[in-house]
Amino acid sequence: MLETTIYNEKIEKVLTNINKVMIGKEEAATLSLVALLAQGHVLLEDVPGVGKTMLVRTLAKSLDCDFRRIQFTPDLLPSDVTGISIYNPKELNFEFRGGPILGNIILADEINRTSPKTQSSLLEGMEEKSVTVDGQTIPLKQPFFVMATQNPIEYEGTYPLPEAQLDRFILKLKMGYPAFGDELEMLDRTSRNHPIETIEAVISKEELISVQEEVKEVYIDKNVQHYIINLVGNTRTNPSIALGVSPRGSIALMRAAKAYAYVYGRDYVLPDDVKFLAPYVLAHRLILTPEAKYEGVTSEQVVESVVKHTHIPIRKEFN
Repeated sequence: MLETTIYNEKIEKVLTNINKVMIGKEEAATLSLVALLAQGHVLLEDVPGVGKTMLVRTLAKSLDCDFRRIQFTPDLLPSDVTGISIYNPKELNFEFRGGPILGNIILADEINRTSPKTQSSLLEGMEEKSVTVDGQTIPLKQPFFVMATQNPIEYEGTYPLPEAQLDRFILKLKMGYPAFGDELEMLDRTSRNHPIETIEAVISKEELISVQEEVKEVYIDKNVQHYIINLVGNTRTNPSIALGVSPRGSIALMRAAKAYAYVYGRDYVLPDDVKFLAPYVLAHRLILTPEAKYEGVTSEQVVESVVKHTHIPIRKEFN
């Protein structure tokens, strides 16, 4: 049995911090924390001004970790992300000067505005937890967490992430516009000082690493694993899907479900955890058929249909 109560209070404080700044975005706050605890990364896709960057900044301020921001532009080079070796004439050797990727919490702002070559320099670190500079492999700091943002409306001068790179993100989230009451409260809270200025760190780097290790120990029953495999398998046979979810997607869904259970104080995964997370974990990993795209079907709708038609394990099956 995991001692999940040890860090539950700190997790609640992180969520409270985010909800002070991000009004009415409790689900996005929870899912961002789920991705962090699952040692995954998040892609935030939405129109400008709905709080994508603010969500990342608030999460970073709540953690006693090294925060770095990378503003992606068309002229950004891979060395601007990873760092570069500079010749030192006094020492007669090359010295490595690390780039912003050598932090703990990385905000990759507008990742689709830079070239695929520069995108790949970040995505190598996300997958391998290391970067290669001048033939030398440099391990990244731990914990390492990337939240990337992109605007789905403007396509001019952008480089959409290919499916193989989208697959590196454990979750893809959308913020959406706030409700009337939430936006009104937002005006009240920001009329003088922005609430992010009052946010303080509530969990240390060492504690965060300990929580991530505890999340790995969350129990998942074989029947729930079968449910995950059946869900993913059904994406490979659905007539609206040209390319289904890979085994990496199965692993990502399991890891996210463990973290989701942990956030809610459980040391075991429920089928409902998997069911809830499936659209966020699986939708961006699909390639729809041209016919489905023409009919206006979205990946989220297809995943919801797959979930609806996949058998859910019942309590008797756990005995």
